[in-house]
Amino acid sequence: MTPKFISFDDGEARLDWLELTDALAEGHRLTLSGIGDTFLYRGDDTVLSRAAVIDGMGALVKTATVFPGNPAQGKAMVNGAVCLFSDKTGELDALIDFHLVTKWKTAGDSLLAARRLARRDAEHVLIVGAGTVGRSLHEAYGAAFPKARFSIWNRSAAGAEAFAAETGAEIAPDLEAAVRAADIVTAATMSTQPLIKGAWLRPGQHIDLIGAYRPDMREADDAALRKARIFVDARATVLDHIGELKIPLAAGVIATSDIVADYSDLATGTFARRSDDEITLFKNGGGAHLDLMTARYILSKFG
Repeated sequence: MTPKFISFDDGEARLDWLELTDALAEGHRLTLSGIGDTFLYRGDDTVLSRAAVIDGMGALVKTATVFPGNPAQGKAMVNGAVCLFSDKTGELDALIDFHLVTKWKTAGDSLLAARRLARRDAEHVLIVGAGTVGRSLHEAYGAAFPKARFSIWNRSAAGAEAFAAETGAEIAPDLEAAVRAADIVTAATMSTQPLIKGAWLRPGQHIDLIGAYRPDMREADDAALRKARIFVDARATVLDHIGELKIPLAAGVIATSDIVADYSDLATGTFARRSDDEITLFKNGGGAHLDLMTARYILSKFG
């Protein structure tokens, strides 16, 4: 069988955010046979290769290159390739546009958590970081919280202004005031120092942390972690690899027992908000098993 090639535009025309999150939840009912992450660093540049095998779903290999200096040359910061393989034969089923899989996996991962952890009456979503992922988050959260208004905070005013002009979001000039006012705070930055302070958080909020992907990166401080009930998409791909939790775990600020649940616990009902007053915090690690689930969902839309 000839492998299917799926371009970004072809995929975008067929996908649905809520449908994707339902597919991700269903995917976690299957057995994850194996997952492997390889991180290579050269200064600020990162080469990340991720692979996963899920019984009944097949295998996927995704390689991403993250070169922070690219935007200054007019090029995308993140590039890569995605290969989806047959569960039965190991043959190539599809070659899918890297940016399509990454966009929908990354924002869909966070949206699945928000549909379980954020208050259903959330009216104000703050996006921290006006990059490509921030725009995807605006789309995704808008699908699940259609009545919510959006604010954008960005380090550069020009970035916030461009984002606001494109999406209709309000510009938040002061991060502290914006965090205090929001019902949902979703952060997608390249920060190595915490931006979101626990002192700013109030009962009932949901905090969604996406940006940190390296061992030296964080978006929320220790106080925020202590103040919230903590959830992750996968303990195996977050706790030992990403600074957001790796650093405070090593320092004894939190313990592994403070991680309430990951997506493997969806069926038990523990991945859930318990009350309207608690603060929930989700760390999006985006492991390869989520890329595989997303890629299978994408391929399913093509018959």
